Amino acid sequence: MFIAHSANLEGKEHVLKDHLLSVAALAGAFADKFGAAPFGYWAGLLHDIGKFSIPFQEYINNPLGKKKVDHSSAGALVARLVWDFLSFPIAGHHGGLADGVSLKERLHKKNFDSVIKEAIDTAKNNLPELNACKSVLDKLPSHLKEGTQVELFTRLVFSALVDADFLDTEKHFSPEKAPLRGTSFDLNDLWRELENDQGRLTEGRSGLINSLRQEIYSYCCQAAGQPPGVFRLTVPTGGGKTRSGMAFALRHAIHHGLDRVIVAIPYTSIIEQNADEYRNIFGPEAVLEHHSAVEFPDDPDDVSGKGLKARLAAENWDAPVIVTTTVQLFESLFSNRTSRCRKLHNVTGSVLILDEVQTLPVELLTPILDVLRELTENYGVSVVLCTATQPALDDSPYLKGLRNVREIVPEPGRYFSLMKRVHYEIPAITEKWSWEQAASRMLEARQCLAVVNTKKDALALLDALNDPGALHLSTLLCGAHRREVIAEVRRRLESGQPCRLVSTQVIEAGVDLDFPRVLRAIGPLDRIVQAAGRCNREGRLTDEYGRPVMGKVVVFFPEDGSIPRGVYTSGLHQAAGLLKQEGVDLHIPELYKKYFEMLYQIVDTSGREVQTARKSFRFADTAEKFRMIKNNTVPVVVRYTEESEKLINRIGFSNGVTRDVMRQIQPYLVNVYEYQLKSLEREGLIKELSPGLYEWLGIYNPVRGISDKARDPETLVF
Repeated sequence: MFIAHSANLEGKEHVLKDHLLSVAALAGAFADKFGAAPFGYWAGLLHDIGKFSIPFQEYINNPLGKKKVDHSSAGALVARLVWDFLSFPIAGHHGGLADGVSLKERLHKKNFDSVIKEAIDTAKNNLPELNACKSVLDKLPSHLKEGTQVELFTRLVFSALVDADFLDTEKHFSPEKAPLRGTSFDLNDLWRELENDQGRLTEGRSGLINSLRQEIYSYCCQAAGQPPGVFRLTVPTGGGKTRSGMAFALRHAIHHGLDRVIVAIPYTSIIEQNADEYRNIFGPEAVLEHHSAVEFPDDPDDVSGKGLKARLAAENWDAPVIVTTTVQLFESLFSNRTSRCRKLHNVTGSVLILDEVQTLPVELLTPILDVLRELTENYGVSVVLCTATQPALDDSPYLKGLRNVREIVPEPGRYFSLMKRVHYEIPAITEKWSWEQAASRMLEARQCLAVVNTKKDALALLDALNDPGALHLSTLLCGAHRREVIAEVRRRLESGQPCRLVSTQVIEAGVDLDFPRVLRAIGPLDRIVQAAGRCNREGRLTDEYGRPVMGKVVVFFPEDGSIPRGVYTSGLHQAAGLLKQEGVDLHIPELYKKYFEMLYQIVDTSGREVQTARKSFRFADTAEKFRMIKNNTVPVVVRYTEESEKLINRIGFSNGVTRDVMRQIQPYLVNVYEYQLKSLEREGLIKELSPGLYEWLGIYNPVRGISDKARDPETLVF
């Protein structure tokens, strides 16, 4: 008997023929959603036929001390009879999608390998279905005309195969987990939960702001019946777009038979907040929060032990509501790795909300918009561009953008005018402030938020403030710590206690705080306006006579401030130029379109040759070039609470990371730049807990978070 995997805890071996037939059926079903059922089926049937070789069977029965055996090349060779490009998913179903040239060279050599030839012949004798193997070129979707279209289609077939393979393998090794897989939630039930919760939220609430929020919510519900495609939700900060966007997405998904709602958010601080809100509405099991940078080596021949356990823990987005980062989403869409690509087939047939869409990396807009066009036009995806400061992403002479974008809420400018709650104070550009001056302006107010451009600047202002009660928010803090800081800020604000918070940009998009005064270091225009959204958010500020007054947003120019390089600097200079103009009004949505149009004309949006790599089917090269975070990061767990300590100890005792532990440990992660790893290990500041996951052994300050005085925080933590 030929086996695919070694015995599980029950002593049962995984029969190879059973595995191949199961994966073929499952991959075919996954791929059927995007018109690729035959390609998924053949990928599943062929992916492990190399395991029919005698050397592999000897290895799988006793892997210790034996050389690993190639088991993917046999299927990749036979796959060329079905469709040339099917070789990519099969050859890379453990190690990742290879570049076209290297795969061609590999298969040319393997074509003369006697062991592989023997495996193919044995497979045909044991698996009669293989005798029906033939070309399915006539089944290719008609929209596959350009190289980038074929490239994305190939990656999605790869996703279907990888997920099917992982699931069937998990079913063998962990049969108790199989019933927990898949979603048992009906989107109609989730919609009813949202409607009921919205009713409870609005009951007894009055005032202009609440009335306008309900109006926006109603427009979103009404627009949900429109045909799938690209939508724009332009709502002022504080306009309730988190709920209204979800209302549109759920209703739209139900109306058009889509599978899930995926909310992609730029900052983990917002993800934590929004995921909590969605869990409170829908229940914890309906919402998957996936933003961890935990990834594991794609080892093609690690068929047991810690490596396999780690790979089985990778998420496949099998929930009705996914809350993730834009980095996780888009780097997966351009990835070649199994752990990243596994979930992609579940992106098809979904509603994709891009929250704070203006934060998409300008230098990568061309490939991002190309994939979004393809998903909306050929894979049943509807995209919602959601923000108060809409970028100019439509088709234009300077950007190959999105077509037929529809506004969900009519006349958005009306809401910006009616929800005007702040007054901007903009000193002359020549007026530079020291950190002591900025601190002095903060101390003038009982409650004040200051937003600066970098973590280094945040710590400098915190020092200048010299306020023992001051709070700090940045990615130097783990997620659980950030949540506690935000909760403490809310408590102080609501009780009228002194509250001074120094933050980086993590607070600017979607964090629902309401300060009477906000200071913002000069930055890109959209960032300034996002910071203003934390000022007088609810419109409740009054003077001593109880009359409504505006909040104050002060834009200042730091004397010793640091600025993130690249597009951020370009955006800052564009903003400074616009703010010099007489009569500029930051409450007009059209201003941001003008700002982004100017920005897109002075920066390179072409995507670091990503499109060229895609057209040449250089999958590994594409993944390398498409990096939203230019320097790779690794997750580091901090001992912040007793719970985090228990999880760290559990990882050590179990000799690996399970899927459940991965989810539980996310709130205690800080992302450290990969190039710092070796020096941090040498200095005893980190240690590896499991492949790709580390523990922080250095100082973790209750206000500042991860602390290492020898390093600039900008070069340590993302």
